[in-house]
Amino acid sequence: MKKIRAAVVGYGNIGKSVVETLQAAPDFEVAGIIRRNGAENKPAELAEYEVVKDITELKDVDVAIVASPTRQVEEQAKKILALGINTVDSFDIHSQITSLRRSLGETAKANNSVAIISAGWDPGSDSVVRTLLEAIAPKGITYTNFGPGRSMGHSVAVRAIAGVKDALSMTIPTGTGIHRRMVYVELEEGADFKTVEAAVKADPYFVNDETHVKQVSCVDDLNDVGHGVNLVRKGVSGVTHNQMFEFNMRINNPALTAQVMVCCARATMRQQPGCYTMIEVPVIDLLHGDREELIAHLV
Repeated sequence: MKKIRAAVVGYGNIGKSVVETLQAAPDFEVAGIIRRNGAENKPAELAEYEVVKDITELKDVDVAIVASPTRQVEEQAKKILALGINTVDSFDIHSQITSLRRSLGETAKANNSVAIISAGWDPGSDSVVRTLLEAIAPKGITYTNFGPGRSMGHSVAVRAIAGVKDALSMTIPTGTGIHRRMVYVELEEGADFKTVEAAVKADPYFVNDETHVKQVSCVDDLNDVGHGVNLVRKGVSGVTHNQMFEFNMRINNPALTAQVMVCCARATMRQQPGCYTMIEVPVIDLLHGDREELIAHLV
């Protein structure tokens, strides 16, 4: 069996988990890792892999898993798709997903490549659950309650603010899909807390939620990558009311995000050129194995 050769773009929390997930997947091999500084200060656990600054330095890459901050995804993915290489990302700004889909779709179709975007757990696998629940109860309301737990994307966004040395953004559910953001910041010497606080609250990641920013001496003392979701739909099936569905999970955030991205990397090999969200991809395409055996096992 020819294995799928996957490159990993970025080697932060998500990138490290992606490499571990690829190592555990029987149908993948790591084609290499792309880091900003290339092989400089190469981690010992990557000794057997090529570590480079640009994907063009790697050979025979089938798919690139873009484990970079959300705001870098579009630029990086477009460059890779233009090379005819498939991409997967975990872009997580919900309001910008449709525009990203259009943008990457144009590049992918023009270069015979495939992109699957927003392939984390929310957006991502939770989106698939929401879609299924709306299909089986077309009328009704769905509430997605996150946490309590660390939001990777929100934390990265705060770290990018001038004067922030480190940051942790916790999502606290208050019910009916409403959330409180608790942001803990460790500041660079001389940074003004009030300026940082204002910048956090003005960021698109936070403007729609109640947000509290607190200064701490050491963010690492608070660090925990656990997260979770409680997804509830109450609705109507046909003409029958009071249909109630609930989905719960408690997770390690980077590990689950990485697993979803690797599943979607597999699925890119089975789609026509273009850009897709997870709700557009047949769920069986996420799985390794013989199709008929999977159907016999799962249906």
